[in-house]
Amino acid sequence: MLGGAGLLLGMVATPAQAAEVSFATHCVPPAGIDPVDGTTKVEITAPATAKVGDTVDVVWKFVQAASKNPNIIDLPANSVQPSGTLKAAGAQTADIAMQGPRENPAIPKGGAMVLSDMKGTLKLTAPGEVALTPDAYTVNALSTDTKCTPTQTVQKAATIEVSAGGGSSSSTTPTSTTSATQSATPTQTSTSSASASASSSASASPSDGTGQTDFPGKEVQVPYACKTPIGDKNATSPVQINAKKDGGSFDLTVQFKKSVMNSPADIPKDSVKPSMEVVLGGADKGTVHVEGPTNSSAIKSGDPIEIPDLTGTYKPGASGSSSLSPGVLTIKALGTTTTCTPTKTEVSLTLDTSEQASGASGGSSTSGGSSSGSSGSGGLAETGSGDHGALKALGLVAGTAILLGAAVFTFMPGRRTR
Repeated sequence: MLGGAGLLLGMVATPAQAAEVSFATHCVPPAGIDPVDGTTKVEITAPATAKVGDTVDVVWKFVQAASKNPNIIDLPANSVQPSGTLKAAGAQTADIAMQGPRENPAIPKGGAMVLSDMKGTLKLTAPGEVALTPDAYTVNALSTDTKCTPTQTVQKAATIEVSAGGGSSSSTTPTSTTSATQSATPTQTSTSSASASASSSASASPSDGTGQTDFPGKEVQVPYACKTPIGDKNATSPVQINAKKDGGSFDLTVQFKKSVMNSPADIPKDSVKPSMEVVLGGADKGTVHVEGPTNSSAIKSGDPIEIPDLTGTYKPGASGSSSLSPGVLTIKALGTTTTCTPTKTEVSLTLDTSEQASGASGGSSTSGGSSSGSSGSGGLAETGSGDHGALKALGLVAGTAILLGAAVFTFMPGRRTR
């Protein structure tokens, strides 16, 4: 009986102790971020023994990612996913595709990077010793990839002693593991400014005796030069300014028209806040502050992101024909600020105004209005040409590819994270 039990145990793959290795690593973030170098430490867990024909599970655990989240933006929970390759050599050769789930705690600016364990499988095809060695890996954060490659010979992290199978010993052809889907590197798009099509702005005369109180503006194409925490971006967005007369003042509503983008990751509630300075011209001068509410609920990955209507009050400081044009746009998202300045201004609305006490030259600020529920409002500035290939620039500051994921790895040798 004891002999039979021993034989049975010998036929079952037995687990090995996890083995840790460290290796110098060169990482290449998306365009616009300098490459970085650091040290990666991982533990590889695999069975100590197995037999030909077995399919074994292997685990890659990041002991030290040799990095901290840059002081640019807070990374939301479940926004980072690792994938990579584990090399098998010796009795058989194979590239084992490894991938971890998109699971991480919220990582604050300057906080330690936390990467999930990666898993893969290997079908054993030949008797002998199979050595497992970590190789290149990719960190996907909010739709952008940072690719990391060893810059030195990496020591083997684990070995499997493979015994002959009971019969049909197989081929010497190495069998690769089930392929883990790698995240695609986002396409960097060039920007193109859409030319404004209309030649004259919408005009309204509140004192024309018709009793009109609502004055819709003209949709204008606004080319923006945006300053983000990690670099400059250009974008063009269709914008419309509408006004509603209230006594001698006007309630303004600024709408971003056209398409929306899908969120590349979960965006927490109350984390995106847009505002704009509407530029006055003609008889009046200065700016009027308009702003929108923060997102009232969390935005799930894959759901559309919309910029709500921006609202504010314009109190004229001059009598005559006063024009209103889209001005500087500011978006605060997840602890960062992106400022977009028009490179060309165009009037969206012209009003006949009467001077009001304490009005004009900046107008009066407002605490912001509520988001419009109509399907005609909302939308994001578009960069690049072509509807499908374009990134939506304002989406970049709302949790996007370039802003949120571009600089995931800033390596800091000597700092150990678990």
